[in-house]
Amino acid sequence: MVQDRGGMGRRNFLAGGAAAGGAALLTGTGLVSPAAAATAEESGALTEPITAVTPADKRYKDLVRGWNQRWVASPEAVYLAETTAQVQEVVQKAVTAGKRLTVRGGGHCWEDWVFNADVRVILDMTKMNKVYFDPAKNAIAVEAGAQLLNVYERMYRTWGVAIPAGMCFQVGAGGHISGGGWGMLCRKLGLVVDHLYAVEVVAVDANGIARTHVATREATDPHRDLWWAHTGGGGGNFGVITRFWFRSPGATGTNPAGLLPQPPAEVLVSAVSWPWAEMTKDRFARLVKNYGDWHARNLKPGGVYDNLVTMLALNHKSNGYIGLITQLDATIPDAEGVLNRFLGEMTAGLDIAHQPLTTAMGELSAMPELAKPRRMPWLQAARYLGTTNPTLNDPSLKGDFKSSYYRTAMPDAHVDAFYRHLTRDDLVNPTASVLLSSFGGQVNAVAPGDTAAPHREAAYKAAWMIWWTDPADEAKSLQWIREFFHGAYADTGGVPVPNAVTDGCYVNYPDIDLHDPAYNTSGVPWSTLYYKDNYPRLQQVKKKYDPRNVFRHSQSIQLPTS
Repeated sequence: MVQDRGGMGRRNFLAGGAAAGGAALLTGTGLVSPAAAATAEESGALTEPITAVTPADKRYKDLVRGWNQRWVASPEAVYLAETTAQVQEVVQKAVTAGKRLTVRGGGHCWEDWVFNADVRVILDMTKMNKVYFDPAKNAIAVEAGAQLLNVYERMYRTWGVAIPAGMCFQVGAGGHISGGGWGMLCRKLGLVVDHLYAVEVVAVDANGIARTHVATREATDPHRDLWWAHTGGGGGNFGVITRFWFRSPGATGTNPAGLLPQPPAEVLVSAVSWPWAEMTKDRFARLVKNYGDWHARNLKPGGVYDNLVTMLALNHKSNGYIGLITQLDATIPDAEGVLNRFLGEMTAGLDIAHQPLTTAMGELSAMPELAKPRRMPWLQAARYLGTTNPTLNDPSLKGDFKSSYYRTAMPDAHVDAFYRHLTRDDLVNPTASVLLSSFGGQVNAVAPGDTAAPHREAAYKAAWMIWWTDPADEAKSLQWIREFFHGAYADTGGVPVPNAVTDGCYVNYPDIDLHDPAYNTSGVPWSTLYYKDNYPRLQQVKKKYDPRNVFRHSQSIQLPTS
């Protein structure tokens, strides 16, 4: 069993649990009071206890919901684990009692995969948040509950290295990494899973016994398929992820500073916008097509544009503006010239001038100070882009989200649908938008089957999003996003099927409508949209490590029929 590293000692942990208001503790012999547990602990009779937050605890209401306030659960208890042994114990007791269990990492899941009406036990991983060098694996370990900004802070300040993970600061490592992991360094460094060496997972065998497995990418590892499944197979499908280990392929030596890539010392960040008041249909089409065409032409790795990642925020007209954010490695030769050439290609044929980005746009904040490209130290830029975000920091918001990948410039029919729905008068919601963001570059350097993340030939991805607070706004918000998304892909059965133009959907932007025949009439199942040809192999991993389907949610990988 992996030992807890840097955690509280047993006696201090017990004292902390008692001070928190008498929270129940799960031990090797069941739930006991803090006083009884402390007495027994003195004799060495118990395994390390774990805090259980029940409805009587004042923390309960905060711990039964995530970031999306649409989803609130009512479990019997939320367990906050600090060690793998504790995780295994909670899983075993839930399985033995026949109680539905789900796992909360960062709490950022967009659907009800964690917080739903059926769950009786929630395993909260937020206390398993350490990042450290593990000499036994010769890799940097990241516990599953660590949030991304904290991972960056620890890795970069300590060893000068980074993983190319996501932008939003409070996303938890467990779900983000297992789903493939897009981020602002993707064109330069690939997906985060391209640097994943090993994963630790608590799974349940056919006899209902919880077991801990450590799976590596080594060709001789008998659990290698379990490692592979966590390179894009999504969270909540195979077991409880407790930690990851990162070491880039080909890295040598034992100095952690040389085991992962170094991010740029500085990046060049810019943000501009165009007013909807001047955005005719033709101008809109030119901007969107320029974006898609540039990414399709720069799909392959190996060019100077590997150092550039961009986001085009196509906001509803009630926002007032469309925005473009770019981040470029500022240490490359003629960085300003490279960025200017990109901006020139983006605005080719567009006869309106861009302006400062003065309004919040979906998941992006206003950035008027970046109208002129600014050099920023990499970690400062990561913090800036990841935290100055109104939708990430508003605890009242409910939302709905959808996604697609594109392999080519956007076809005319899609552009027309985008323009039509973004200019509808029956919706006034400045948060409603579609964010186009870069793929390609080093992402494209890995074959679709080498990891479970299959969308390696995509040039860019699109993320639909809309938020609301008032329950009265939910119906019209869902109507808008559904009519927009499924209408845009009407010619392919309402979804972006894998073909020469589109390439399916991103599992880290889950969308329950993909398996609803009212919205998906394509004949292509949700599993193919997420996983493409990798799905049958993922099903076999599911069969091997979760044959009882203990780890499931509303869109989890299904056991194979044979």
